[in-house]
This record gives sequence, structure tokens and C-alpha cells, in this order.
Amino acid sequence: MVKDRDSQTDCSPARRWGSLAVMMGSLLVVAMDMTIMTIAIPAISRELNPSTEQLLWIVDSYSLVVAGLLVVMSALSDRFGRKRVLMLGYLTFSLASAGIVLADSAGDVIAIRLLLGVGGSMIMPTTLSMIRVLFTDPQERATAIGAWSAVAALGIGVGPILGGVLLHFFSWHSAFLVNLPLMLLAVVLAGLVLPESTVAVTKPLDWFAALLSMVGVAEVLFAIKRFGELKSLASWDAWATLVTGIALLTWFTLRCLHREEPLLDLRLFTSRSFSAGILTALVTMFSTAAAFLLLTQWLLVVDKQTPTAVGFMLLPVTIISGVAALLIAPLAGRAGTRRTLVGGLLLATAGMLVLALYPGRVTLGLVMISLGMIGVGMGTLALGSLLIMAQTSEDTAGNAAALEEISYELGNVLGVATLGAISGAYFSHGVLAAAADLDVSVDQGTLKHASESVAAAVQVAGEHGLTGFVHEIEQLFTDSVRLAFLAGGAAMLVLSALIAWLTPKNVDITKTTH
Repeated sequence: MVKDRDSQTDCSPARRWGSLAVMMGSLLVVAMDMTIMTIAIPAISRELNPSTEQLLWIVDSYSLVVAGLLVVMSALSDRFGRKRVLMLGYLTFSLASAGIVLADSAGDVIAIRLLLGVGGSMIMPTTLSMIRVLFTDPQERATAIGAWSAVAALGIGVGPILGGVLLHFFSWHSAFLVNLPLMLLAVVLAGLVLPESTVAVTKPLDWFAALLSMVGVAEVLFAIKRFGELKSLASWDAWATLVTGIALLTWFTLRCLHREEPLLDLRLFTSRSFSAGILTALVTMFSTAAAFLLLTQWLLVVDKQTPTAVGFMLLPVTIISGVAALLIAPLAGRAGTRRTLVGGLLLATAGMLVLALYPGRVTLGLVMISLGMIGVGMGTLALGSLLIMAQTSEDTAGNAAALEEISYELGNVLGVATLGAISGAYFSHGVLAAAADLDVSVDQGTLKHASESVAAAVQVAGEHGLTGFVHEIEQLFTDSVRLAFLAGGAAMLVLSALIAWLTPKNVDITKTTH
């Protein structure tokens, strides 16, 4: 059972909502940090000149550490106090952000990103489990989770804009330092406002299971990322990493199922509603991550928008997503949870298919319509969270939050890797085939570089004065995006049908089953 030093009955409404405000403020910082790096990477590359491998680690290290540590951090917060672990996460995030002033190499930036990941792994699941503990009234909890999801969406949209403004006036270090004052303020306010809660346990923490989960999750995600980067499944190293990760997670699963107080209560998946919520988180991130990645490149390279302009174009999409997150619980109360959930997912699916199947030319208007539909579909994240938390007790809130966050990360990686690889493979083959008909001789090394990305291809064509080839490159990339969206839309249809089957017809998110 939960052993609260300040329980829900002792916690006034003002303190509950004040606690939510503090946690949403910190969540905003973490969400912004996920996307602000996309703007900072070019400046970091110019100044520090990292190798290709180092650049990949600068980008990927944060998410790998977060995903790997989610399970163990949720277990530690249950045992030693959610407030305590959350504040430690704030301090870790602050320390890592401040450390950027000492960074003068790519290795330093990677180390700081790793430390930021440690802090993020303490913050993300703990805020969600705290909401479950603080808001025992299902109606209040629906509002709180809707607000939590809306702020996360807003942070993702604000990140690129803030990054563009900061880098216009300051160095790339400012993309990290912006976190510092906000996180230090969160430490102070959390100490004053947040109640403490722990779970009463009798067994010591299973550190071996923690190690299995950390290494297993990180290896699976790393392997999927590697396949995506290579745009091919022909990598024995990646296959070895994937198989090792799956084997470790299988061992972890068996260990958890046979222990009286497991590190992670996997019996939560016996609830079809819980499983539907977890799959919803994965599917929503699958579509969103791939759409933002590919269409951002299209806006930058094909439509010739500036990074700041793209940031402002994407902001309405994230605002729409946030509004949808706030409204989806009341809508589910009227129309039914399953109908609302599947409807939102199908809207996101339609957003992918409308761009893939539209018979005319792809225009800025069509791209924004596609993004807007996917953005509304993102609102189902809040409904997925409500489904998950409605099926969990206060004791298992940390476990549920960790599983949901892992599903976010997995959906993100799968979307970018699979749909990015489909787009990349089509584009690469098309560039090499089209280059064979050029009148100008281009060496093989340069052609290989041009085939790796649309930005590289346009740069090479410009350097060789191949104006006509630039238009062909842009059309090839547009076609590659449409193909990826067609594959993504088909996958979304299948997964939406599975979620519809898993979700009980009369499930009610306004009632808690535990």
C-alpha cells in the first residue's frame, strides 16, 4: 500500500493544483530540451567539428539513457520518495545544464547529454505517477493528465522556436543554459509545495533486474536506431545488439514474473485497457515523430523555409495537439472512450494518407493540413494516459508511468527508424539512378554523400551548377516522403484496429478499477 507523508486527504485542492503547476513547469523544460537540440546541432558541428559517430551520440545519448533508466528510477522513487527523486532529477538536470560552460569538445557535450538523460529519467515518469497519487478523483485526474499532455506538446513546439531565437543572439551553449534558471526554480517550489509519497515494500531492490532492464532497453533502441541510420537491415552488429537486448529483456520479464515484489509489475498487461493505453502511446509517437522529422526536412529544403519560420509553422500544430489533449477526456465522456480513442488515431492515420494519396502536387497547404490532422491525433496521448492510470493502483503508478514513457521512446525510435529508412532508401536509390544520366561527371564519393540526405544532394548539385538536377532531387524527396507516409498510414490502420479490439467497449476513464 502507499505510505503518504502527505496523503490526498491531507492535501488541499490548492496544494494539489499547485503541485501540478510545478511539475508541468519542469515538464515544459524537459519537452523543450528534446527538440531544441535539432536547432543547436549545426552550430555545435561547426564549432566542435565532431565525427559522424560523435554527432550521432550527441543526438541519441539522451533518449537511450532516459529509456534505459526509466524502470529503475520509477522503482527508486516508489521506495525512497517520489518528491525526493523528482527534486534530485531537477538538480541533476540543472547541474548538467550548467556544465555546458566548461564543454570544449564533442566528448564533453556527449557526457552532458548523458547526464541530462539521467535527470530526465527521474523527472518524466515521476511527474505522471505523482499525478496518479495526488488526484484520486477520476474527474480531477482527467483534467490534470490532459494539462500534463498539453504542456508536453507545447514544449515540443516551443523548443525549435526558442532555440532559433537563442542561437540568433547567443552561442549554442545557450540552448543548454536556458534550462538552468527554470530547473533551479522548480527545485525550490517542489520543496515548498509537493507532498511526499512512497510505497511500502519488504524486499530489497532487485539490482540485477535493474541492470537487465537498463542494458536490454538501451540495446534494443540502439539497434533500431542503427538500422534506421544505415537505411538497411544488413548489419550484423545491429542484429547482434538487437538479439542481445531482446534476450536480456526476456530474462528480465521471467525474473519479474517469478518474484513476490518485482522491480516492474508486468501483470499490469493482463488488463486489456492498460495494454490499449500503452499501445496508444507507442502508435501516437510512431506517427508524430516520423511526420515531424520528414516534413520538417521538406519545409526546410524543398519549400525553402528558414529554421525559425519552420518553428513558427509547427507551433500551431502543437497548440492544436495541446487543445485536443485538454478536450479529449470530456469528449470521451460523451462519445465513449473506445470511439474517441480510435477516432483520434484514425484522424492521425488520415493525416498521413492524405499526403501520400493526394493526386496533385504536394504544396505547403497540403503539408500543413497533414500536420494539423496528425496534431489532433496526438491528443489521444492524453486518453492513453488516462486509460493506463485508471487501471493502476497508487502502488503501481510508478511502474505504469515507466512503461508508458518506454512506449513513448519506442514509438519515437520505430517511427523515425522505419519510416525514415523507407524514405531514405527510396531517395538514395533515386539520386544514384538520376545521377547516371547527368552530363557532368561527379566522382563516386561525392555521389554517395549526395545520396545520404536531401540537404547533401541539393548542396552537391549547387556546387556543380546542376540547377535542373536540384528540381529532380526535390521531387525525389517529396515522393520518398509520400511513400513513407503511405507505409506509416497502413501500419497505423492495422495498429488502430488492434487498439480498438483491446479497448473494452464500455470502459470508463472516469472510474478507477484499483
